Amino acid sequence: MENTKTILITGAGSGFGEGTAIGLAQLGHKIIAGVQISPQVTALRQKVEELGLQNNIEVIKLDILDKYDVRVALKYDIDVLFSNAGIGESGPVFEIPLDLVRNNYETNVFAPLDLAQQFITKWINAGKKGKIVFTSSMGGLFTPSGYGIYVSTKHALEAIAEALSDELKAYNIKVQTINPGAYLTGYNETMAENAFRWLDDNKNFTKRADMKANFDSLLGTPEGRLDPKEMIDAMIKIVPADTGKFRNVVPQFVEDMLKDHQIKAWENTI
Repeated sequence: MENTKTILITGAGSGFGEGTAIGLAQLGHKIIAGVQISPQVTALRQKVEELGLQNNIEVIKLDILDKYDVRVALKYDIDVLFSNAGIGESGPVFEIPLDLVRNNYETNVFAPLDLAQQFITKWINAGKKGKIVFTSSMGGLFTPSGYGIYVSTKHALEAIAEALSDELKAYNIKVQTINPGAYLTGYNETMAENAFRWLDDNKNFTKRADMKANFDSLLGTPEGRLDPKEMIDAMIKIVPADTGKFRNVVPQFVEDMLKDHQIKAWENTI
């Protein structure tokens, strides 16, 4: 394949990250697949061997909150950083414990920014062009009830990515976001479950049954359980591309919904 890239993917132990790593490797790209915990290293290495992709995928432990893991990742000479790792906290914003809020920001905003800054510094010092792709979310552009904290991290990531995109043009470093809809990877379902670690009917105003009904209304419909292959196929095209849109919302009906939501936001009242 012509124009193959060396691509570091964070959060490659499951879901979009794993699927995109495999798909890109099958196209001939060199992939460094960073996974959060050691059992994911073993599992993905076995899958890579079964698929015969050992020459195209190197699996490493890369917890983006672990400075030693990050130090190892920074040794690689890459063309593209696909910053995909993230976590999600759910529940009512007016009751969620602040330590969970801080942790969500550490993982979804501060750590990705730190990793991006360090690769940007490497590229600029080397006079090398590069590209950063952030996995944002449809939630980076609107705020559904029950997901306010998680999507606020994605709103922040959108702002950071937009600023970086403008700031880095002079250095031939490109920046994009990918904004998935509600695909059934298990991520959204796990995020919904996270609220029930701390929601207590004896302490909180928000009752567990009401919160569950809210989550079910969002994730229990066909639009909330989309086939992730569609998103992975799009990521495989977007991540290594030299041209494309800054923001990439998939599927189209979600992009249309978000545009309509943003227009209507100007008419909101209290």
